[in-house]
Amino acid sequence: MPDPIDTYWQLHLEKCKKSLEKNNFEVFVAADTQSAGAIFLNRILPGIEVKTVAWGDSMTFLATGVMDVINAGTDIQTIDPFDVQASPEERLARRRQALLADLFFTGSNAVTKTGLLVNLDMVGNRVAGITFGPRHVVLFIGRNKIVATLEDAMQRVKRYAAPANAIRHPDLKTPCMKTAVCADCSSPDRICNTWCITEKSFPKGRIKIILINQDLGL
Repeated sequence: MPDPIDTYWQLHLEKCKKSLEKNNFEVFVAADTQSAGAIFLNRILPGIEVKTVAWGDSMTFLATGVMDVINAGTDIQTIDPFDVQASPEERLARRRQALLADLFFTGSNAVTKTGLLVNLDMVGNRVAGITFGPRHVVLFIGRNKIVATLEDAMQRVKRYAAPANAIRHPDLKTPCMKTAVCADCSSPDRICNTWCITEKSFPKGRIKIILINQDLGL
């Protein structure tokens, strides 16, 4: 007997897929992170020309293992903006270089059932990569990111994703790290700086989305 929870979400993922496709995104649905990685490697990558790749911070993307495969088995040059061996200045320089990569990976803070992507960024490199620069963008999005409306998406980010993400980075000093509640702070370490609402992919199909039938990321 099929898992009723997976079936419930599969139906919602398919509806979300149709809404996103109407907004010119190219969309796939995967059962889990392994399947999501396979969709990218077997269905997306062969159809695009990629010499350089970079990514914006995304727990969901890293869970797919795609970067491990690229680093181990391809000639694609990797721009690593999160190399712990690099200095902060070098990491920032790489984030700028990432905007000229052929392919940019990341996730999304929220996606609406009407087909909008909603993101809130600290530095801006993640939303910048989604918006402009890289020739191809691939987003990996867990089912827990799906919400009904734009207002729901923004509330999800401020009430949950942003505080949880701040807590994930112990070197940051923000009020929400201690309270788990957004205080609309003025901390120098504030991570809520730039909103990005992506209504449509331009050009059509530039942004490719893999919706995953698992709860993933923040």
